Amino acid sequence: MSSVRIALAQINSTVGDLEGNARRIAEFAERAHAAGAHLMVTPELALCGYPPEDLLLRPDFYRACARSLDALAARTADIAVVVGHPEQYRGDYFNAASLLRDGKVVATYRKHRLPNYEVFDEQRYFSAGYQPCVIEVQGVHCGINICADVWEPGAADAAQQAGAELLLALNASPYHMTKQATRYEVLRERIQATGLPVLYANLVGGQDELVFDGASFAMDREGRLTHQLPQFSEALAIVEYAGGELRAGAVAPSRALEAEVYEALVLGVRDYLGKNGFPGAIIGLSGGIDSALTLAIAVDALGADRVRAVMMPSPYTAQISLDDAREMARTLGVRYDEFPIEAAMQTFAAMLEKEFAGRPADTTEENLQARIRGMLLMALSNKYGSIVLTTGNKSEMAVGYATLYGDMAGGFAVIKDLYKTMVYRLSRYRNGLSQVIPERIITRAPSAELKPGQTDQDTLPPYEVLDAIIEAYMERDLSPREIVALGHAEADVRRTVGMLKRSEYKRRQAPVGIRVTKRGFGKDWRYPITSAYADEW
Repeated sequence: MSSVRIALAQINSTVGDLEGNARRIAEFAERAHAAGAHLMVTPELALCGYPPEDLLLRPDFYRACARSLDALAARTADIAVVVGHPEQYRGDYFNAASLLRDGKVVATYRKHRLPNYEVFDEQRYFSAGYQPCVIEVQGVHCGINICADVWEPGAADAAQQAGAELLLALNASPYHMTKQATRYEVLRERIQATGLPVLYANLVGGQDELVFDGASFAMDREGRLTHQLPQFSEALAIVEYAGGELRAGAVAPSRALEAEVYEALVLGVRDYLGKNGFPGAIIGLSGGIDSALTLAIAVDALGADRVRAVMMPSPYTAQISLDDAREMARTLGVRYDEFPIEAAMQTFAAMLEKEFAGRPADTTEENLQARIRGMLLMALSNKYGSIVLTTGNKSEMAVGYATLYGDMAGGFAVIKDLYKTMVYRLSRYRNGLSQVIPERIITRAPSAELKPGQTDQDTLPPYEVLDAIIEAYMERDLSPREIVALGHAEADVRRTVGMLKRSEYKRRQAPVGIRVTKRGFGKDWRYPITSAYADEW
């Protein structure tokens, strides 16, 4: 029987960098050819990066992609390559994958299933294909599918009926917690229905709020894993198909959830700054756990020499917060500066004294402190070109426990999609690698330190309760009545849901942040700011 060696190319593409992406694909093709591969499979839209979003509305973008595809074909003549790319064809636009062989484009598959859920918006841009595409390499017939094509019946069945004996799936499947287990489950369903082994090539890298974890793999016709590439890094694996079966290869070990999430955040920060050309990052270090975890992630992503920590104490800042911030900065080796804000607080108080006469102090004065800090951080960012990484978590973003133009000021929100409970879990995980976060930061009660003796639980339910309610309402779309039926106190549910709904206007003005849950406050959260809808009770 025929045999073929197929390379899975797990590539980190940059949206819009057609020349850079083509060069990367050609480099991988050269490596694959040297390793004896007959065919290389790239991820979905590897040539232009994913998701290109409204670049796909520009006719000139398609023309540029077509030129790059032809040039890439000439550069990869030594090996057959299946490359993902956008295509304009007979007046329509497609999410496509083409076979490059002998210096030419010899076949093209057009994606059948166009997802329009979660972070996907492909029906805005593409028409659906309907024809199967089966290519022959070394006497082996390989069907091509693209990402969502394998998530439901139809496209894979059409490939099998057209004579495919092996399925090649090109993917740009973004990471969220437990995503890989879902991929395995879905692919086993396609394998069971078609009897076809599957090679699954997935994109890797950060793109705005999305992180693609790679984790490409191959499964035989019994649904057994034969190859597993690592997560969160570029990789190349050679899969051999002979005698009608996939031969077993290297399987990267699975890891703890905390390790996955932490690496996703590190990659998201590294690629956001790297692909956008920022020289470094600035973080407002408070002595609290959110900024501590953000600092650790930034240093692991960028190196200590590209990260600057700024402590801006007020009269309400505890000495232990100063001590812990200094200790962490020393441990990590980052530049550390202190800018006390008491003088600025007094200046603002004097300016507003007449206006505020007779009115008691409230959150206005607290928010002024946060906004003074935000102005200082943004001034440093403007002067030195480094981006400010904000430190707010998902629990805070949900209920508005953050100050517009204050602690929300910045360019990238590293832990925006981490519940507070996960912030603690990741902090302990990072300290398990090496002790970088002072233990007291993890064990002391969280506080914004904007007034004497303040703790988060003065105004919020315990984080275990808060996070569970937010997750049920936001990620599972349960009504308040259903959440109460799960065992939560009605008062806590009313309070949490009310804060969540009132804070929509704040979230619209928050910086983009890395998505690691199934639903984040970004592309897949599109609630109206102005809404009179009353939830079911």
